[in-house]
Amino acid sequence: MEPRCGFVAFFFFFFFFIFFFASVFPSAESKCSKGCDLALASYYVWPGSNLSLIAQLMRSQLVTDENVIVSYNKDQTISRDYVQSTTRINIPFPCDCLDGEFLGHMFQYGINQGDNYTEVAETYYSNLTTVDMLRKFNGNTMPENGTLNVAVNCSCGNREVSTLYGLFITWPLRPEDTLESIANNEKLDAALLQSYNPGVNFSQGSGLVYIPGKDQNGIYVPMESSSGSGLSGGVIGGICIGVVAGLLLLAVSMYFVHFQKKKDDTEPLSQDFQEFSVQEGKGYGGPTGITVDKSVEFSYEELAAATDNFSMAKKIGQGGFGAVYYAELRGEKAAIKKMDMQATREFLAELKVLTNVHHLNLVRLIGYCTERSLFLVYEYIDNGNLSEHLRDSGRDPLPWSIRVQIALDSARGLEYIHEHTVPVYIHRDIKSANILIDNKFHGKVADFGLTKLTEVGNASLPTGHLVGTFGYMPPEYAQYGDVSPKVDVYAFGVVLFELISAKEAIVRTTQSDADSKALVTMFHEVLEQPDPTEDLCKLVDPRLGNDYPIDSVLKMAQLARACTLEYPQLRPTMRSIVVALMTLYSSTTNDWDVQAFYNNPNPMNLMSGR
Repeated sequence: MEPRCGFVAFFFFFFFFIFFFASVFPSAESKCSKGCDLALASYYVWPGSNLSLIAQLMRSQLVTDENVIVSYNKDQTISRDYVQSTTRINIPFPCDCLDGEFLGHMFQYGINQGDNYTEVAETYYSNLTTVDMLRKFNGNTMPENGTLNVAVNCSCGNREVSTLYGLFITWPLRPEDTLESIANNEKLDAALLQSYNPGVNFSQGSGLVYIPGKDQNGIYVPMESSSGSGLSGGVIGGICIGVVAGLLLLAVSMYFVHFQKKKDDTEPLSQDFQEFSVQEGKGYGGPTGITVDKSVEFSYEELAAATDNFSMAKKIGQGGFGAVYYAELRGEKAAIKKMDMQATREFLAELKVLTNVHHLNLVRLIGYCTERSLFLVYEYIDNGNLSEHLRDSGRDPLPWSIRVQIALDSARGLEYIHEHTVPVYIHRDIKSANILIDNKFHGKVADFGLTKLTEVGNASLPTGHLVGTFGYMPPEYAQYGDVSPKVDVYAFGVVLFELISAKEAIVRTTQSDADSKALVTMFHEVLEQPDPTEDLCKLVDPRLGNDYPIDSVLKMAQLARACTLEYPQLRPTMRSIVVALMTLYSSTTNDWDVQAFYNNPNPMNLMSGR
């Protein structure tokens, strides 16, 4: 009876989905339904302009000052105080669906005496808009004062061309531009650019084209499943009607696949191990920031030789699933995790994640070995972990700007495994000890032994089989075993509280465990006050002294509070957290701060200006 009941319930849900889908997408025509969080504008720097003026003209919720623009142009000679004229720079801005008509963003320009539409469009906004667009949104006659609505078009990508690119540059064509010159300059295929701009002559000297762009990490971002496609509601409704029969057939297939998968999941773990192999071609490939690689299979003899037969002199750490040893393998520094055969599940989890997903802010897996024991070989990160930097009195205290940088790095790593991989990965053991710090003080998320894979929705585990670290577990996981990406969001919020306070997730007020208090509780009590500033200062890491901007600390604390709300549906996504931390980073740090910290033996004196 149980399969039959499940079959009925499945189809009830399926038809409910069809009716819901039809109600969401009515037949009324509209030219766009939603936008995307980020687009780039290729801004031609006109003689006499400066970065401060450009930031004011292109101000949005993403561009709050010059530092944000600098962060998107790391490969150019540009700083807060200098930008070369007659060159192009990329400027981030939100890509919205404006009045259901087109994808774009509405900037506000303060009118000065003597302004005219032509000068505003062609000079101040560098042909990102046109005189006709200005007239459309402001009237045929230029107002004498007030503000102008300046609409700039954007693109969120095109699934029919490629899903590998989800961030696009709005590029105003200039007389010197050609399809080949743009393709060569951006290192992209000319045919790909033409596909995104069908029928456009790149040599026409004016008009807009859209080309794939790179984010602040210098990588191409893939399209998200929820990105706006520009299809009208009527078109989507027509598609729904046209494929109902196909979806019905698909639903039947999915039902049987689902029950077959549940049956397969009950097979012994040893069978999983025997069938597992590292294959190329899974996940995202190409220039997306997530590359697929085939890990190296090492022999036991090679690992033993590199570690002096796993001697104590080479041991650099001890984790819950095995010891870690330092080695130099094939010309590269490495960390070798030696795991017991009983840790097969954890070994497989980590191997499956890190052989499919590579990212700047995820620790890189070099290879593995399954002889005599289970071994995972990682890149060696020689600057310890975040927990050590926050609480080891033998280390210099991290300046606030570096703490924000590490938070942003870690959030970016988590965002990729949550939102840019298929299936989605949930780490389940995010904590300061699992965030490694490289010699440039960038953060890398490590230790994927407890990672859970999920296709859609939430998964759950029996409460008796909980894994993770006490103090970082959200209520729904600790009580009911519910697993979703919001488990990692909660734990990341705890890490943000640690970055502020340098306290552990569970704070002992006395030597007795009975007097322990969760760090989350301590911060929530303070942040619930009408004016939390005074008591918040008492929670800040005392080793920072007064060398921190309290407004920046307050914003990070508020973000951490949102991450650690009781109900998971109220917590932000990692994508939203990254955007928030990008803004915080741009307002808190600059290149001089970070570079000076790397080079100065007494960073606290330098950061305070002494």
